[in-house]
Amino acid sequence: MNKSFLISDDSINSRLDRWLRRNICEIPQSLIEKNLRKGRIKVNNKRKKSSYKLKKNDKIDVHNFNFSERINKKIKFIYSPTKKELFSNSIFIENNENFVVINKPAGIAVQSGTKSKKNIIDILRKTQEFKDARPYTVHRIDKETTGILIVAKNRKYAQLLTSLFRLRKIHKTYLGIVLGELKENKGTLIDILFYYEGRKKIKTKAITRFSVIDSNNNYSLLKLDPETGRKHQLRKQLLIHGHPILGDSKYRISEKKINRNNSLMLHAHKIFFSINKIKYNFSAELPLEFKYALREKYLKIS
Repeated sequence: MNKSFLISDDSINSRLDRWLRRNICEIPQSLIEKNLRKGRIKVNNKRKKSSYKLKKNDKIDVHNFNFSERINKKIKFIYSPTKKELFSNSIFIENNENFVVINKPAGIAVQSGTKSKKNIIDILRKTQEFKDARPYTVHRIDKETTGILIVAKNRKYAQLLTSLFRLRKIHKTYLGIVLGELKENKGTLIDILFYYEGRKKIKTKAITRFSVIDSNNNYSLLKLDPETGRKHQLRKQLLIHGHPILGDSKYRISEKKINRNNSLMLHAHKIFFSINKIKYNFSAELPLEFKYALREKYLKIS
């Protein structure tokens, strides 16, 4: 293979090795390093390291580069959305040239996985809103959680929004219906959560501020502001404190002690952040199932 490639805005700040894997073929890191050393891959006619960050209008020249026979590239499954899913414009809260904000329905994963073929990213690829753009994930919410999800339209904003999430500059508010009545009307939950990387047990600190909007002897409607972003943080913490989220089939108290709803009553309600001194503030309408649950459990949101 002898080809030249010109770097566009969408690939600015990408590592050279990652760009090669994404745009040419899935190739082991050792082969990338070998071909960079031998000068078969050059940037602006110069040898570069695999960690080199690409700039706009960089020219990548590839000479005698052919790994198709050596690589058994896995075929990535892409979900094909139905017409109903594509024309469901009501999910869009915001749509601009750099990102969209959607109100994610329950039962759809953000990305494709071994157990979740149907996913938001593949659906967005086929929508009019992404006709000339590519969807980038910048954060996730659980498959069964409803509400606000931000998806970037270009690499620049994907990196920017990801950084804002990492630096906790994006503030999210959830609404949740939980079992029981809390002792305090507001407070902060601070817990150590555990997960595994292979056989290694990792512990992380989780912090969530909460306030009670309404309650009775059996149920409470909570406003939840997570300060950290751990996996399943809200669901795990509320279970630890004896108030699991209604409808949670994973993090719950014994079946005999719980009146479970079929849907997870956790909704990403609001999000706030600033970019270049412009403030963004979005809210997502409650799904019908959540409204029905409030009425059924005699809870009021205001």
